[in-house]
Amino acid sequence: MPIISAPHQFNEHDLFVDLRASLGVPLYLKCEGMNFAGSIKQKAAVSMIEAAERAGRLRPDSVLVESSSGNLGVALSLMAASMGYQFLCVTDSRCNLGARRLMEVFGARVHTVTEADPVTGLLGARLDHVRRLLDSDDRYVWLNQYQNPENWGAHHRWTAPAIAESFPDLDVLFVGAGTTGTLMGCARWFKEHRPGVRIVAVDSAGSVSFGGPAAPRWIPGLGSGVRPAMLDEAYVDDVRIVEEVDTVRMCHRLAARGFLFGGSTGTAVAGAAAWLAEHDPEGRLTAVTLSPDLGERYLDTVYQTNWVQDIYGNAVLDDIRHPAEHAVKVPAMSA
Repeated sequence: MPIISAPHQFNEHDLFVDLRASLGVPLYLKCEGMNFAGSIKQKAAVSMIEAAERAGRLRPDSVLVESSSGNLGVALSLMAASMGYQFLCVTDSRCNLGARRLMEVFGARVHTVTEADPVTGLLGARLDHVRRLLDSDDRYVWLNQYQNPENWGAHHRWTAPAIAESFPDLDVLFVGAGTTGTLMGCARWFKEHRPGVRIVAVDSAGSVSFGGPAAPRWIPGLGSGVRPAMLDEAYVDDVRIVEEVDTVRMCHRLAARGFLFGGSTGTAVAGAAAWLAEHDPEGRLTAVTLSPDLGERYLDTVYQTNWVQDIYGNAVLDDIRHPAEHAVKVPAMSA
């Protein structure tokens, strides 16, 4: 039985959902929301703060600052509360109310950027705000998840080996792309240790990460308005782009079977299901994707009828009410 003295000391590494029963898709979903931060971002938060301490960057009066769309902000808030640091999160209007409230409960301050940069969007505006804070006070310490090697290093150290241990016959791994920390950590590990595993990045439509045109995005987590500094496409075998309406549909399909996951999970599963339908129609491959978080923080957005209707229109609500008509058809796995 686990006994801990700090919240970040617990993380469930080995929980997978076989989605064949729920979706008819030959895909295993690694659930990363089973920790006190509620998301995969706890790993990066632990890794980045501990590295900053080892490097002597943190003093007793230091104020951690980070740009986050939600989950990393919650994880850093939890860590700061546990370790006695102050924390300021710079987010934007897409951040879920539940995530902002959680950060504040842990004692963090939250600055919300509402005006997008005309070129780099809301993310660029957030980063500009962080730089202004750094210039204003030398107590601020920016962990910089976008360039910090401890971001991808956490997944190279923990996430990828856990997947490999559970699935020694893995053929393809689907990883959602945000900062690309999870993607690059997993991709680097598998290219080093299991180069036969195919790495497929899943990104949101409207993200510029893989060269697509910028467009408004409403669901936080995956995607970026600025090309991720950590991204090295040499480690990525394929890319699947997912429209947000398909993210919403997939989240509701999973909820209808009792699995309440976050928006990034809906994107990852929708992208993986579409890729498998195209590349593995007989269901012979062993495939895994990751669920970064659970769905409670999305009750006011992805799972709220008025929000979905206002953003995506009535047609999506019809799809949700009649999911069988819009399901991705993937044959059962061969015996």
